[in-house]
Amino acid sequence: QVQLVESGGGLVQVGGSLSLSCAASGSIFSIDALGWYRQAPGGQRDLVATIFSGGATNYADSVKGRCTISRDNAKNTVYLQMNSLKPEVTAVYYCIALGVVTRIPEYKVKDYWGQGTQVTVSS
Repeated sequence: QVQLVESGGGLVQVGGSLSLSCAASGSIFSIDALGWYRQAPGGQRDLVATIFSGGATNYADSVKGRCTISRDNAKNTVYLQMNSLKPEVTAVYYCIALGVVTRIPEYKVKDYWGQGTQVTVSS
């Protein structure tokens, strides 16, 4: 069984910074892409950023220049550094692992979500 555990959320003031991390654990052979989505109250779950195993990244237009995604393939961990935070980015941030290959007890490829971590930016 694969699990994603997020950490680093919390309360921060406008203009501040926050770093999120998400570690995938289990009998993982490889992960194609890791990323972050966010869901504000009453809203849909939207892409923030993704990073592929080779290092290529993809950002939502709304976060370009204010967020940096990175990953440690050896640790199956993805990070999201967020700067110059504004109240409108308040949301639950979800980690996603795409194309996770496990071989025990059988070969399987599947996507997984984390439980989410709350990020609140106060003015």
